[in-house]
Amino acid sequence: MPPRRYPDTGVFYRALDREFPLIVRGEGCWLIDDQGKRYLDACGGAYVANLGHGVSEVADAVAEQIRKVAYVNGTAFTNEPAELLAAELRTLSPKGLDYAYFLSSGSEAVEAALKLARQHWVESGKPDKHKIIARTPGYHGNTLLALSASARGAYKKMFAPWLVPVTMIPAPYPYRCEAGSPAMTAEALEAAILKEGAGTVAAFIAEPVGGSSTGGSVPPKDYFKRVREICDKHNILFIADEVLSGAGRTGRWAAIEHFDVVPDIMTMGKGLSGGYVPLSAVLASRKVIDPIAKGSGAFKHAQTFSHSPAICAAGLAAVRHIKKHGLVERCAKLGAVLQTKIAALRELPAVGDTRGLGLLAGIEFVADKKTKAPFPRSLKFAEAFVAAAQDAGLIVWPNTGHADGENGDLVMLAPSFIVTEAEIDEIVARFKTALDRTQEKLNVHR
Repeated sequence: MPPRRYPDTGVFYRALDREFPLIVRGEGCWLIDDQGKRYLDACGGAYVANLGHGVSEVADAVAEQIRKVAYVNGTAFTNEPAELLAAELRTLSPKGLDYAYFLSSGSEAVEAALKLARQHWVESGKPDKHKIIARTPGYHGNTLLALSASARGAYKKMFAPWLVPVTMIPAPYPYRCEAGSPAMTAEALEAAILKEGAGTVAAFIAEPVGGSSTGGSVPPKDYFKRVREICDKHNILFIADEVLSGAGRTGRWAAIEHFDVVPDIMTMGKGLSGGYVPLSAVLASRKVIDPIAKGSGAFKHAQTFSHSPAICAAGLAAVRHIKKHGLVERCAKLGAVLQTKIAALRELPAVGDTRGLGLLAGIEFVADKKTKAPFPRSLKFAEAFVAAAQDAGLIVWPNTGHADGENGDLVMLAPSFIVTEAEIDEIVARFKTALDRTQEKLNVHR
């Protein structure tokens, strides 16, 4: 058995202080390691494995494409999978988002989307429009511009000298925000635009439904309608970051559809290919692209594997699989089951709130349920829970710092779209076991 911990392995893992189980097989929502232990993957890895493991038509589509042609330069040629995938996305995405630029990761898609917004204004004769407005808590990726637009203090501290200034407004966070507050009504956005000067602001970027940064928080129904009105009023592009929430996870193809709003630019990634290959996309309207087409004639962004036939073939097969099996509708149906089942966890002493939409859910831990006071960061409650959950054969995704920028502990659930009600029951049961073990280890709420 090969070593699986630094420095004894030749693999440079992100975490250098732990040993990694060796996964050798996947079956549906389950992962199996080399010792035969089974893990119920309740977060799709990193919100990625939407289809589950073992979908042969996706694997076959990639293999067939590679046998035809492995790679073509996207600046010189087009290819059939890219054209067909773009056509499929045009039928699924909010009306008007007709053009797709394919990349390999969510961070790259966000980086490209922000660059697209900037180039749009330059080529529209408004070069002063360069500022970005984003939200805190919030996360958009780890490339430097995407990280600049993210509110992840722990990530940004190391690289602060390399990041660009981004104006932050509070994100709608119903568990910790008062109803009617500027954060919940989008008035914080207009205040920020007026302060910065609308003539200098290029884009506002937001996740339609909160990812791990706010633990699946869902804004009020009219929040994004107000965002759209404000952006239109001040001539600012609205970018919907659907890297995590898109491709059906919330019970609609794009989470922004729940709010009856169409963004100017939309990013997708993670589950767009079901996790079978790295794939992301930037979707844009003709209004956004036309000034570039009529100006310089070229988008000033490049990536070696953009529009690659192999990754687009995987995406095409994944999207067609989702449509064929009604998996978006299944997300809506099973998502209602998931949200109901996890709501019962609020009775547990360390659980302050559960929330989400479709098969995307967050569970926030607190030291005091009445005051919503978080556990002190020194306790590392979320990290301890994730370790206990993995030991119990349950995989969840953690987040910290959302309560006040430093403190706060939550975990996310985002199971594959094929999860069954029985497996949801198993997720809840193993969650309770992990929480008991975490409380015992940390000696809290016992």
